[in-house]
Amino acid sequence: MAHTDNMTTAEFKTLDKDVQELIEAAIDARTRSYCPYSNFPVGAAIRTTCGRIFKGCNIESCTKTPTICAERTAIAKAVSEGYKEFAAVAVIGQQENAFTTPCGVCRQFLSEFADKDIPIYVAKPAAITVMVTSLFQLLPYRFTLTP
Repeated sequence: MAHTDNMTTAEFKTLDKDVQELIEAAIDARTRSYCPYSNFPVGAAIRTTCGRIFKGCNIESCTKTPTICAERTAIAKAVSEGYKEFAAVAVIGQQENAFTTPCGVCRQFLSEFADKDIPIYVAKPAAITVMVTSLFQLLPYRFTLTP
């Protein structure tokens, strides 16, 4: 893994097979994106602690507010099927020159289900180099309600 500018990257082919599988699921999900307004397709895949993968894509609305990001789509699918514990997330966006990390809303939404840190793998469309980060790195001061 390489470290530059406080960012860790790895070559896709050097990642564990389960991480490659998760990234490939995000790539597949991206092909189903509905983004006629932004033309910015995003795919995400989330692996539960028991190994099941849920995929999501961004789905836009012309009124903007009901638009849902790929990461939240994947999480909603998992939660609706009874899964609330996650082991890893992969995201792939439109940009070739930059990594498309989860937005602030998706980071906070994911943190709702994170008692511990979750690795996040962010790939560019070609999926050659992958950013290796984590939820707590991307959202160090998450909002929580403590009893």
